[in-house]
Amino acid sequence: MNQAYQYKHINTKQINYKIEELLEVANNRYKITVQVANRAKRSKYEDIDIIDDTSNKPIVRAILEMVDEITQPEIIGDQ
Repeated sequence: MNQAYQYKHINTKQINYKIEELLEVANNRYKITVQVANRAKRSKYEDIDIIDDTSNKPIVRAILEMVDEITQPEIIGDQ
């Protein structure tokens, strides 16, 4: 499943809510910020398609993915 399309139509209020949700569950805000930045950087270089998609920045995508992984652990469960 291409997650870029899953998050395509999310507004800034939802993004801010997701950021707050991520920071609430984090034990260390600095560590989670670095993890988000590293994931965004990695996805920027791995997924060439997101360069053309200005509505879905790598940092936003990384935040949304990490919130989903934390709040819905079944997403990354054993397959």
